[in-house]
Amino acid sequence: MSLTRRQFSACAAATAAITTAAGEVSAQQANGATPSDATGTGSAEHDMSSMPAYWMGSEQIAFLIYPQFTALDMVGPHHMLSSLMGATVHLVASTRDPVRSDNGLVFVPSVTFEDCPRDLDVICVPGGSQGTLAAMQDEATMDFLKDRGGRARYVTSVCTGSLILGAAGLLAGYKATSHWATKALLPIFGATPVDARVVEDRNRVTGGGVTAGIDFGLALVGHLRDRQYAEAVQLMAEYDPQPPFTAGAPDRAPQEVKDMIDKMFTGFIAQAAGVGRASYSRFGG
Repeated sequence: MSLTRRQFSACAAATAAITTAAGEVSAQQANGATPSDATGTGSAEHDMSSMPAYWMGSEQIAFLIYPQFTALDMVGPHHMLSSLMGATVHLVASTRDPVRSDNGLVFVPSVTFEDCPRDLDVICVPGGSQGTLAAMQDEATMDFLKDRGGRARYVTSVCTGSLILGAAGLLAGYKATSHWATKALLPIFGATPVDARVVEDRNRVTGGGVTAGIDFGLALVGHLRDRQYAEAVQLMAEYDPQPPFTAGAPDRAPQEVKDMIDKMFTGFIAQAAGVGRASYSRFGG
């Protein structure tokens, strides 16, 4: 399908409007607003009549948040997926109490485990460190993931969020990835680790460490709409990474830098392995 200049302009305006409104959507939905109420989609200001009909969806998307999760693991893909016209994006936690991330950012859940939609198009689990290990041992969190993940159209994670999916038994028999430092732990959960930034295996989509969540989110936008829609979202975000250094992957980082990070992770890896085995034995069946 070719996109006319008028269509692209309309798409750009709509994407900008939806992206700008993303921070307001959860609050308005909590008060009973519909996706179109929250974003203004379909209003006279943003005439969508020239858009392909399939560009307007109705997906239910949930991001699990828990104390001490890594904020960018969630915020990166949230930016991309909240640009899906017509989709409803939820921040789900055990209660509606504010959740503090590992770097101090505070997020307000829009739904709880109990009132999160039962049938989700996407469920996404961000990672972290000690907060992730705590989530892997929390019965309510594991029960929620097993229930929603057992029916979701896409079961996804970013960074060490794959360990949480694994503990819930949702990666057994699947290829997956994680942060490079924890990727070797995936076989504990019956998963096959793959050295890639984004790994797709049937309806499991996992992203590598932290910033890989942006790539993961954009890839999922392409699946849920099409390539042209995803490219428009990418352009609106000006997502054109040109890092000032080339140390973003272990095979390219200077050896002394990698050795330093390896030493920092030694204790966590051992702890995660122990927690992972115990949690998978308890919850993964």
